[in-house]
Amino acid sequence: MAREADAGRIPADESRPAGEISTRRGPFGFIGECWAELKKVEWPNQNQVIQGTVVVLVACVIAGAYLWLNDQLWMRAVQRLILGQ
Repeated sequence: MAREADAGRIPADESRPAGEISTRRGPFGFIGECWAELKKVEWPNQNQVIQGTVVVLVACVIAGAYLWLNDQLWMRAVQRLILGQ
């Protein structure tokens, strides 16, 4: 922030060295900052949530089927080659 103050973007009285905590904020300053950041978030609408959920479920089914098929293949290979059954 000191560099920004030198460039004239932030008034010198508001700049402070890195790591120094501002004493002008009250004990709830952090909560206020968090609330301000949450207001900036672009929340998904219902269609986006449903679409994202469907994509995740389809990906899980595909990955599960792949792992199950791989397990069946290797189970038979191990039984025949290593266990001699």
